[in-house]
Amino acid sequence: MFHDRHTILVESIKRLLRRNAVPHLKKIVRKTHAADLAYAFRYIGLADQKRLFSMMNDVEQQGLLLSELEDSIFLEFIREMPVDDIVHILDEMPNDDVADLIGLMPPETATAVLEKMEKEGSEEVEGLLRYSDDTAGGIMTPDFVALSQDATAREAIESLQKEHRDVEMPFYLYVVDDLKRLVGVISLRQLVVVRPETRLKDIMNPDLVSVQTSMDQEEVAKIVARYDILAVPVVDETGVLEGIVTVDDVIDIFRMEATEDILKMAGVGEIFVETQTILGGIRIRLPWLFASCLGGILAFYVISGFEETLVKYAYLAAFMPVIAGMGGNVGTQSSTIVVRGLATGRLSLGDFWRVIGKEFLVGLVLGAVYGLLIGLVAELQYSIFMLNIVVALAMVSSMTIAAFMGALVPLGLARMKIDPAVATGPFVTTSTDVITAFLYFTIATKLLNM
Repeated sequence: MFHDRHTILVESIKRLLRRNAVPHLKKIVRKTHAADLAYAFRYIGLADQKRLFSMMNDVEQQGLLLSELEDSIFLEFIREMPVDDIVHILDEMPNDDVADLIGLMPPETATAVLEKMEKEGSEEVEGLLRYSDDTAGGIMTPDFVALSQDATAREAIESLQKEHRDVEMPFYLYVVDDLKRLVGVISLRQLVVVRPETRLKDIMNPDLVSVQTSMDQEEVAKIVARYDILAVPVVDETGVLEGIVTVDDVIDIFRMEATEDILKMAGVGEIFVETQTILGGIRIRLPWLFASCLGGILAFYVISGFEETLVKYAYLAAFMPVIAGMGGNVGTQSSTIVVRGLATGRLSLGDFWRVIGKEFLVGLVLGAVYGLLIGLVAELQYSIFMLNIVVALAMVSSMTIAAFMGALVPLGLARMKIDPAVATGPFVTTSTDVITAFLYFTIATKLLNM
């Protein structure tokens, strides 16, 4: 449904641009959400992007559009934009979004922008840029509500009304001590139902969940999802409240991490095909395909070792593709389940042997089912009882080992503190092919020569 709506939007914009129908374009720009316009920017040229952008009268909408653009489009778009124009837009944006955009800019542009930004905003943005992009500090927003534990509910409400009207996440009020260390949290609902003179320290919840600035963003996302909260406070090593990570940031993290995991599992890096250069794509894929090629060569030598058996029983070659293919498929399924389970926090390293054992049994049962099926096909085609047994056992072995490897590889990488998604797919399928070839011809040689 969204795809259809986006397709209609893009086609409408292209048609109106060709006709130079400015009034209609302005109407579309005014009524379309910035996220949808950012999607349309992928399919029009830079000159047309600038035309649409110039039709936006709302600076906040311009800022939202810039924050929604893909990195490569954003960099191309601002390449020739005057620094003063960039600063004018950034001054109206939340500081965490500003920090993300400045982090993408070339160093000389980022420096020029920071020098021209308003002093207070510039200092906050520079503070955020100190942290790595993929940490809690790098994704947090410094705009939050924090009051002294000795303040009253009346003072807190007045502060919300006067000093924190533009705060992105007003649903939680954080309570700090005299040293600005986080000591509790109060929900907006709690604040409005107590007597006005009640002190915050008497109603705050001291058992709150917080994260440190150095925590990996994926771990932060898991914590927000696990405790079902709208925002998590971020503190430094001394417990001083530095910012918050909101649920909309967490959604972006999960979306980004899921995409990265899929690309890594396929061994194609972390860059989308539409933004990847030909040379870049070759450079990223080459080593993983080389590893797969080496695996294929190893399988070749394994099969060559059984040349006599293959010559004598040529029909064995007919079943090799389906046995290897089914093994590869079930291995990919297992590795996908485990990688996503680790990424979302539904699995942990404490589940190491339980998960491996479970996938082993799943592979065994699936192998038995498809082993019977392929054995039946062998019977119908060749009517050789021992061949039926060979292909059935080979299928059971291949699928069981593949499921085992599909669970073992990502869990093993995670245990070694390596991203479990890194080229798991090619590694599992290649290793499964080699082991399957060895077992298939070993079983065939033993049983058919009996």
